Amino acid sequence: MIQMFHVTKNYEGGTPALTDITLKIAKGDFIFITGASGAGKSTLLKIMFGSEPPTEGQIIIDGRNYFKISSGELPLLRRRIGFVFQDFKLIPNKTVFENVALALKVMGVSPREIKNRVLRMLSYVKLQHRANFKPLCLSGGEQQRVAIARALVKEPAIILADEPTGNLDPALSVETIELFKEVNNRGTTVVVATHDKSLIERYGRKTIHLENGRLAG
Repeated sequence: MIQMFHVTKNYEGGTPALTDITLKIAKGDFIFITGASGAGKSTLLKIMFGSEPPTEGQIIIDGRNYFKISSGELPLLRRRIGFVFQDFKLIPNKTVFENVALALKVMGVSPREIKNRVLRMLSYVKLQHRANFKPLCLSGGEQQRVAIARALVKEPAIILADEPTGNLDPALSVETIELFKEVNNRGTTVVVATHDKSLIERYGRKTIHLENGRLAG
């Protein structure tokens, strides 16, 4: 599902964010990526998503080599991937329904299908009663569930989540990972970056450790 071969990422000035990363994540896996702040977790997810090009190396996502597809095909590949941000990145002047519907509108889905899929997804994350609320009227946990619904409504093959529990208390953190666990049980590949060791220990899933941009044992 996700393969990376000798991936290196250097930012301006030659500062290395990732160095010689080779890994494989199989279809249906639930993987934690862990490491201290600045270890390269976010950069690794951005490269998987295709929003950040590597300096060196090869990446194969869902059977497609990022370096052998045209720039016009890349957005189509990204539709197979849902991304959940730590800071939610919800549009404050749009309702919960509108935030979740946005990705489907971009994909050209019909209004009727958008309504059905968004309401079904809001029901799944237990927020159908908040559909007409603006994000700032919601709690942090509710905003995170909206962000997850927005990523899931595309029915992606892969979910990437960057510190999705970083702004949540322990109970809401567990609730969030349980939601990802349910999604994974339905066959979606899930990759979660987190520095929360208690969550990693609680769930006992495969873990990729990063230290200073390198894979650690």
